Amino acid sequence: MRKQKRYAKPKGEVLADAKEVAAIEQYWHLAGRPKPRKPPKKYKYVEELAHLQVELIKLQEWVRLRGVKVAVIFEGRDAAGKGGVIKRIAESLNPRVCRIVALATPTERERSQWYFQRYAAHLPAAGEIVLFDRSWYNRAGVEHVMGFCTDDEYTEFLRACPLFEEMLIRSGIILIKYWFSVNDEEQERRFQDRIRNPTKRWKLSPMDMESRKHWIEYSKAKDDMFAATDLKVSPWYVVNADNKKRARLNCIAHLLRQVPYENMIPVEIEVPPRQADIGYQRPKLSSQRFVPTVY
Repeated sequence: MRKQKRYAKPKGEVLADAKEVAAIEQYWHLAGRPKPRKPPKKYKYVEELAHLQVELIKLQEWVRLRGVKVAVIFEGRDAAGKGGVIKRIAESLNPRVCRIVALATPTERERSQWYFQRYAAHLPAAGEIVLFDRSWYNRAGVEHVMGFCTDDEYTEFLRACPLFEEMLIRSGIILIKYWFSVNDEEQERRFQDRIRNPTKRWKLSPMDMESRKHWIEYSKAKDDMFAATDLKVSPWYVVNADNKKRARLNCIAHLLRQVPYENMIPVEIEVPPRQADIGYQRPKLSSQRFVPTVY
């Protein structure tokens, strides 16, 4: 039996059949991503964000009605603006369709599991969008730099991660990965702002403060992570996050171009008349507990 030709890829990449890659590329070409709207030269942030959020609603309805599965990973430096982008994506969407996953420190039981197991439990089902506020890439970053995993566990992660992600993609999940990049000066300014602002102080964890001592180690870990996991099948997209508002708009606009959604917003419907009063009497207001009118 004649063997199939396989792509010769750089070290660290997963080998895929040439026919499989060609089929994926043909699908995206034929699907025809919606043409991105070119923003005006002089745009207002709020107006442009509102436009993008309308497009996100169209994407949501397409995902829901077509039973598509979308997983979006957000990684990057502390205070790089990941949370702000995630918030702007999710705030206009149905939480039953789009949900945010931000896992806490693993429990003793979770530490004894297969590493990807607790993340796999949160992957999208048909008709769902999952936004990972940090993900399984914790092992390539904080766990490796801070010594929370062994060298063997770290090496195994870099080997297994591309295989894991290829399985997700082959199962039908649209996987999109973003890395938020911010320069040293801007990150320092945001750190100081969080320290001074009591409404933002909760964002600074002890681990965030400790990570400041390991800036170079984190940079090297990121480079090694990209070398092993920035693949054609599951590439990393870097977001320049020095300007928060531009980063939000650019990331959302890019996300919309990665999924070949269609405008499936339900058409307007005629609202039926409300049921006529047939003798129903409301209980006395004095029998209910109302929230005090403070404002």
